[in-house]
Amino acid sequence: MSTPAEQSQALTPAAIRAAHELIKPYIHLTPLLTCATLDKIASTPQTAEALAGTPFEGQTPATPNFRFHFKCENLQRIGAFKARGAHHALLRLIEERGEEEVKKRGVITHSSEYTKLTSNTGNHAQALALAASTLNVPAYIVMPKISTPSKIAGTLSHGAEVVFSGSTSIEREAVVSEIQSKTNAILIPPYDDFNIICGQGTTALELEGQFTEKSKSKKSLDAVITPVGGGGLNAGVATYFSDKSTRVEMIVVGGWGEGKRVEKVSTLTIADGLRTPVGLLNWEVISDKRKVEGVFSVSEEQIKAAMRLVLERMKVVVEPSAVVGLAVCLFDEDFRRRVQEEGGEEGWDVGIVFSGGNTTVEAIGKLFS
Repeated sequence: MSTPAEQSQALTPAAIRAAHELIKPYIHLTPLLTCATLDKIASTPQTAEALAGTPFEGQTPATPNFRFHFKCENLQRIGAFKARGAHHALLRLIEERGEEEVKKRGVITHSSEYTKLTSNTGNHAQALALAASTLNVPAYIVMPKISTPSKIAGTLSHGAEVVFSGSTSIEREAVVSEIQSKTNAILIPPYDDFNIICGQGTTALELEGQFTEKSKSKKSLDAVITPVGGGGLNAGVATYFSDKSTRVEMIVVGGWGEGKRVEKVSTLTIADGLRTPVGLLNWEVISDKRKVEGVFSVSEEQIKAAMRLVLERMKVVVEPSAVVGLAVCLFDEDFRRRVQEEGGEEGWDVGIVFSGGNTTVEAIGKLFS
C-alpha cells in the first residue's frame, strides 16, 4: 500500500480534470457570485477602534483593494461541496471493483462530530447517501444519536440505512467496524482519500473557468481561499492550482499547530465543520508551501460578523464554516496589508469558496440572538 507521500505525487491538475469529467453528470455547476458592497466594505481601512484589543492595535490600518468572487458550494447538491468527492469516490470504486461487488457489499461512512452550536455537521454522510442512491448502491451511515432531526431526515431521504452511535470519533468508528463485520461494506472516508480530494478539487476547476468567462480576459485569480477541517477541499484546490500563478490560502480552526499536523482537535467553535484533524494525505499537500502559501485563523465574533454580512448583503444562506475566508479578508491586517502591498492600486481578485449552507433557522437565530 502506497504511503501518503507517494499518493500525493499522483495528485495533479490532470487528476482533477479527469475527476470533473466523471462527476459532471451528477453535480451542480454552482454559481460564482460577486458583491460590490462586500468589495467596498473589505477595501475600506479598519478603524482604530476596530483594531483595539487585537494583535494589530496601534498599527496603521491597511488599505487593500478587494474584488471578491464567491463560489457558492452552499448551492451544491446536499448543500455542500462534499457531493463532489462522494460521487467521485463511489464512481471510482465501481470502476475498480466492479458494479456487482460494490452493490453486493454496499458502502459505509460516519458523520463528523456534532456540536449544538450550529448543527452543520454531517455533510459527507449526506453526500455519500445521495451518491449511493443515485448509483443504486446500499449505504450505511453512522450518525451520533444527538444529531439534529433535519440532518437525520436528510440522510434517510436518500435511502441510506442510518445507524446511531455516541458522539465521539471512537464511538462512531466502533459502530462502523461492527457494521462492516456483518455486511462487509466498503468504507469511504470523508476527506483523507485520494479520490475524495480529486473530487473536491473540481471546485477550483469550475471557479477558474467561471472567473475567466466573466472577466473576459486572460487574467488569473490572484488568490483562492478555502476553509480547512480535514483538508480535502483545500488539498484539492491547491492541487488544481499547483501549476498556475494563483495563490491558495487556507483558514484553520484547530487542525494546525506551528506548522505541524494536529492529531486531535478539541477546539469548540461555531465553525463546527472545521473541528477535525487534517488528514494524512491532505497534510502532504497543504503543508507544501509551493502549493499553499498562507495559513490564517479568525475569531468567533469575526465569523459571525462575516456571516451576518453574507446573509444581509448578499441574501445567501451559508453555514459559519463557509465564511471564514471572507472573515480573514475583512479583519486580518497581515493578509490585508499583503493585498495592499502586492496588489497595489489594482488590488486582488480573490476567489472565496462558500463551502456549505447546512445550517438551520434555529441555529442562525441562536447565533444572532
